[in-house]
Amino acid sequence: MDNKNKGVAPCWLRPDGTTLACTEKVRVLNENYEELRVMIKDALEDALVLGCSEAQVRENFHRLIDEIQTDIKEHQVQT
Repeated sequence: MDNKNKGVAPCWLRPDGTTLACTEKVRVLNENYEELRVMIKDALEDALVLGCSEAQVRENFHRLIDEIQTDIKEHQVQT
């Protein structure tokens, strides 16, 4: 497993491609990102301990993210 980006949050971008610069917004996004990273790692490790295929679990996690729908659309949010 490649750990070179472990703990490094992405550069958060607005829909127009510009960087989100508000310190408080970036802090919240980074905290959420880290919480999700830890939770996903724990769930993956649980699945491996229980005997699941790592590739299959990862595939299902990716599909889960792709299937999540939101009621908020990018154009509805004013920054």
